[in-house]
Amino acid sequence: MNPILPEPDVSSLYTPPPPAGYPQQPSYYTPPTVPKSTSVFQQIRAAVGQVFVGQEEVMNQVLAALLAGGHVLLEGKPGLGKTHLVLALSRTFGGSFRRIQFTPDLMPSDVCGHTLFDMASGTFRVRRGPVFANLLLADEINRAPAKTQSSLLEVMQETQVTIDGESHALPPPFMTFATQNPIEQEGTYPLPEAQLDRFLLKVLIDYPDVTSETWVVKAVSSRASGGGLSASVVQQVCTPEDILAAQEEAAAVQAVEQVVDYAVKIVRATRQHSAISLGAGTRGAISLVRIAKSYALLEGRSYITPADVKRAVLPVLRHRVQLAPEIAISGQSVDDMLNSLLKTIEAPRV
Repeated sequence: MNPILPEPDVSSLYTPPPPAGYPQQPSYYTPPTVPKSTSVFQQIRAAVGQVFVGQEEVMNQVLAALLAGGHVLLEGKPGLGKTHLVLALSRTFGGSFRRIQFTPDLMPSDVCGHTLFDMASGTFRVRRGPVFANLLLADEINRAPAKTQSSLLEVMQETQVTIDGESHALPPPFMTFATQNPIEQEGTYPLPEAQLDRFLLKVLIDYPDVTSETWVVKAVSSRASGGGLSASVVQQVCTPEDILAAQEEAAAVQAVEQVVDYAVKIVRATRQHSAISLGAGTRGAISLVRIAKSYALLEGRSYITPADVKRAVLPVLRHRVQLAPEIAISGQSVDDMLNSLLKTIEAPRV
């Protein structure tokens, strides 16, 4: 039997009371204990960290997306643990996990399901597809044509599937992880901007540092057939109901007007920058605030700061903007452009 994970020490996560601009507490106010959601997600982090090592910022972004109830586009070279991460995450709260390998011959009915005629009863019945899960992994989503890719639009936006005119709700919490390989573009079908915008975050997984990589190699090769660091060792530390409660708590995190205005200014600046041919829409500003709230709750705070918004800019906006052709040819990346744009916008002092 696997040992019970120790309760993480999150006493240092609390920061001083809210700065100017936020409701001030009376002098006799006693700071509360760490929110339950913060504690739960620290346990999730520790559990997944047993088998997913050396990618702290990736872990932060994925947990923030789960708290915000959004979907994630994972991009990274093969063999960096994308599937491993999603499977381990599903085990931490006892959620169901399904994986779909997207290929050119995959049909929308293979994803969502279809009706079939039951000879025994003489009636039609619904055969549900693999999207009916808590965590769905759409592996190499850009290898399927647009018709199949679009089958996820309703799933991701409405958390339901319509089969032969009848709507079927998906089990909450629901989250889609889609993966892309950035180095093999032959025979792929790039996702249209409308579908990219449905993803709350685009998370880039890079190579781990040498210490983490050495540790992973030793751990994986210590078992027969490379079975070390199996996601099966990850224990359940909470329930789907705990995740839903945490999402409600994240949505209730305070966001004062100055910080919301800051997020809107950043998004509007992407539409006016000469180096950007396609700026982010209103959903981009909404996503900045949602992820900022998640970051705040992960750190045990009940309010967001401009720093939370800045931290969210790259994963939230990198797939929502397009560089002008002359800038893309010069070798500059979207992340470089967003970082330079941030320097031109003054953060509020709150």
